[in-house]
Amino acid sequence: MRSLPPAALILALAPALALTLMLSGCGSRAELKPRVGQQLPVAPVGRDTQPTARDLLAPSQQARPNRSVELRERSEERTDDPFDLPPKE
Repeated sequence: MRSLPPAALILALAPALALTLMLSGCGSRAELKPRVGQQLPVAPVGRDTQPTARDLLAPSQQARPNRSVELRERSEERTDDPFDLPPKE
């Protein structure tokens, strides 16, 4: 078995090192703050307090609605669909 030259070894290990560094940042639990010189958006109309960074990152109910999963226990005839039209010729 032959050994790799140092430059080739570095090039071979660089993607693994880069991936490790990127994944190490995923576990950060620090409180989010605006950048220096920036500030959070003003309070929306009708709201007295300014939303925090956590409030702004939480998806609204409209963005992530609850799913209603109804399991079919038996087959049923499909109802007539008025929009199921044949293609125009």
